[in-house]
Amino acid sequence: MKQQRYYSLDVFRGATVAFMIMVNNPGSWKSIFAPLGHADWHGCTPTDLVFPFFLFAVGNAMAFVMPKLQEAGDAIFWRKVIKRTVLIFLIGLFIMWWPFFKWQGDELVFRHWVDPNNPEQGIRILGVLQRIALAYFFASIMAYYLKPKTIIWVSAAMLFTYWGMCHFLGTGDDPYSMHGWFGNAIDKSIIGVAHMYKGEGIPFEPEGLASTLPAIVQVVFGYLTGVFIRNQGQVDWLWTKVPVTKEPHFKLLSGLFVTGFILIVLGWTWSLGFPINKKIWTSSYVLYTVGLGVMTIGTMIWYIEVQGVRNWLTKFFDVFGKNPLFIYVLSAVLIRFVGLFRIPNGVGESGEQLYTTVFSWYYTNICSAIPGPPELGSLFYALTYMLLMWSVGYVLDKKGIYVKV
Repeated sequence: MKQQRYYSLDVFRGATVAFMIMVNNPGSWKSIFAPLGHADWHGCTPTDLVFPFFLFAVGNAMAFVMPKLQEAGDAIFWRKVIKRTVLIFLIGLFIMWWPFFKWQGDELVFRHWVDPNNPEQGIRILGVLQRIALAYFFASIMAYYLKPKTIIWVSAAMLFTYWGMCHFLGTGDDPYSMHGWFGNAIDKSIIGVAHMYKGEGIPFEPEGLASTLPAIVQVVFGYLTGVFIRNQGQVDWLWTKVPVTKEPHFKLLSGLFVTGFILIVLGWTWSLGFPINKKIWTSSYVLYTVGLGVMTIGTMIWYIEVQGVRNWLTKFFDVFGKNPLFIYVLSAVLIRFVGLFRIPNGVGESGEQLYTTVFSWYYTNICSAIPGPPELGSLFYALTYMLLMWSVGYVLDKKGIYVKV
């Protein structure tokens, strides 16, 4: 590995985006295979790996950019990091508000920041991109000003601090429950109930402010892994100074697999007292998912860089990795925009006019007609929607258009 830019990292990021689009857009939320749904509360499904893997990938990319920012100086660093943070956060907020109008009966009405008829309903402020923005911002500061060894200690302190806050500041019999989690009070007081997620039946923000603290560590660990990869495993900030070897592949891959295994075991062990939980982003969840991420990247480096494999599968995911943010945003806004254009779809039992949309018609008349369980049709819809996004990315890649923030 003579180059410092690893194709496998682009494939990893692209695969994460592809899977994220797929699990976010099933044909029906009532008909999904168990691995394609989030854990109800404690636990971790394959779908629960998508978001932490994406944060991890953000940190990986940071490792290859940070040296240039450190050479450029403080002014350039703060200007670029603040600009990127604000843009990503605002794009996330745009997705939450888009398309600004909704159907209410037979008329389109404006989606108010706070519903004038219900002060507890409004536009959600936080979300996936907003968490990425905040985690990226603070992780960048740590990566810029702190040495790797110091970063490890600070990250450990952050994870233990979050554990203590969850345990001692939680309420009720179970401080790790949705009702007992201490972060609810913080989000309600700072964000407001009107702007919180309510898909769980109560105001509860899975991308809340408090749980962003361990998410920062997720990006930081991705950064440290990226530094380790960039230096081909030759680092002096682990346990002892590692001498340069004639077999960088062995040093790099063995370091990744051993570290990943250790983190998984630590995450499992910690989960005995602090359960693995995505929705409150527990510290054990961070270690567990980082460990899996490290081993996944190690496997991809072995397969793609060491074995030299370049095939249709790597190219497929690389298309997503070239424009990850744009494709993700497009996947979110397209369905909502198309939802504004209703198609007459018969008459209801009470004589009212029924409507559908292009995507709904496609699922109802094509996907759900596939023989087998309903989950199969829902999965087929998700796959075809993901392929639609891939086709857009493919065209952009062919034209050399790469949208960056």
